[in-house]
Amino acid sequence: MPNIVILPPHVARLIAAGEVVSRPLDVVRELVDNALDAGASRIEIEVEGGGLALIRVRDNGGGIPAESVALAPARHATSKLAPEAGAVERVTTLGFRGEALWAAAQAGDLHLVTRPAAQVGAVEVTALGDDVTVRRTSAPAGTTVTVRRLFARLPARLRTQAPAAAEVRDITALVGRYVLHHPGLHWRLTVDGEARLTHAPADHRGAVASVYGPLSANRVLTVEADGVRGVVSRPELTRARRDRMHFSVNGRPVLAPPELERAVIEGFAELLPSGVAPLCVLDLTVAPEDHNPNVHPAKQIVALADLPGVAARVQAAVTGALVAHPLVRAAPAPLAPPEPSAVPAASGNFPTLTLLGVYQELYLLAQGEGDLWVVDAHAAHERALYEHFTRALGREPPVELPEPELLHLTPEQVARLHERGPELRGWGLTLEDFGAGLVRLRTLPAVLAALPVPRLHERIVEAALGDGPDPRREVLARLACAPALKAGMLDAGRGEGVLAALSGCEQPWSCPHGRPTVLRLPERDLAHAFGRRGVRDVARGRDAAQSSKTSGG
Repeated sequence: MPNIVILPPHVARLIAAGEVVSRPLDVVRELVDNALDAGASRIEIEVEGGGLALIRVRDNGGGIPAESVALAPARHATSKLAPEAGAVERVTTLGFRGEALWAAAQAGDLHLVTRPAAQVGAVEVTALGDDVTVRRTSAPAGTTVTVRRLFARLPARLRTQAPAAAEVRDITALVGRYVLHHPGLHWRLTVDGEARLTHAPADHRGAVASVYGPLSANRVLTVEADGVRGVVSRPELTRARRDRMHFSVNGRPVLAPPELERAVIEGFAELLPSGVAPLCVLDLTVAPEDHNPNVHPAKQIVALADLPGVAARVQAAVTGALVAHPLVRAAPAPLAPPEPSAVPAASGNFPTLTLLGVYQELYLLAQGEGDLWVVDAHAAHERALYEHFTRALGREPPVELPEPELLHLTPEQVARLHERGPELRGWGLTLEDFGAGLVRLRTLPAVLAALPVPRLHERIVEAALGDGPDPRREVLARLACAPALKAGMLDAGRGEGVLAALSGCEQPWSCPHGRPTVLRLPERDLAHAFGRRGVRDVARGRDAAQSSKTSGG
């Protein structure tokens, strides 16, 4: 490794200003970047107390030469950037600002042990603020950096930190990102003495298996074309959110601009339904001078000189990967309509509707209160099922599975399980940590246990441990959507049942995801549209109600 030098002021002024360490996650990111820059093939991360008690990153990389190590905790001291202004425009490493160790020493107690493989003996550095101590020691080749008591000398900052479980969740997600984009390395994340994420060298598919499980890994296709490498999921593996679309630029995990996410989705064309996103892990390679990581204090955002060109390459690479494979999907099994007899009494805030007909086997045309109503049968059925599940949840004891089922969780999901376990058990979902990324599913809420939904257990656990703020609502909303009537499944008999079910809902106006269930068209609007005047121009239905409110006010 080249010797560490202090950047001259005219170069330091070009470094993006901002706080380098504001939470434990920042320390982990900076230390992992340093380990990768050192050429490590094995990286181990330890976290205790949510990172406030201890963060340790150990690598087997190149180490820091003894003659340079005293400068390591100094500000703007780096071996990764030449001391000339133009070097900032040609960054080839993940770190380059020389602020990571300095910021960690300002915020906590820094301890560093390092030895290049060819050097006899190691060097140990202790730094508390600007107080630096250097001594000789013995250690294997590589570098170990430990930060203890983070923010202990900054009580105001300490009071504003997130709970330990939340910080661990974010650290786990961050390390998972590094695993996905650097799959050829050994990785290990330990939290409070427990291994949360381990990965042996593999390809991108193997990294997806380590982070998201083997089922997801079996549904990804390899992408390899023109500076774009990685994997993308088959069309049947999609999500409502874009939280599993991951990009790196020259090895740096980044928050991708919307143009790149859109390029992946457009690469699927008609293979992907509207409103969903695939899983993808894509590593982009550009010339050093064609990207600028010096635009964000945490280096999570990079500027690309030719973003449209990069997006076009991404879209072409995804399309090429999909064209090369057969992509046949199984048709879903038809599901039964709701039983009108099981619907509770109307809540009084929804009119009595009379069914007139069915349009496109999805929409109901009905009349009520003198107006024409158009009902989205899927959204209405979804709302009715959601409220039924909500009322019934916890009414009966949970169902014990005859044989507990082992499920694979992502490290991020394991972190959420530790955070939400008591809440989930409170409404009948019992998940026991089984180690090595596995959990044992023991009980299910009785109202959900027998639903005719494909991959029922997997859907329940995925929603319960997702990133939504209310796991109970996430589970019930997702399971209400799955069995709700779809286009092509509606007839007059089922339509009557949907109207009856909707009339009994406490909140009948939208589905659990916020889409409207009904549209209302006053007859007066129809009369005006057809140019009618006279008796048909008299206010009726909603218009009449609004007129009376106006005159009464």
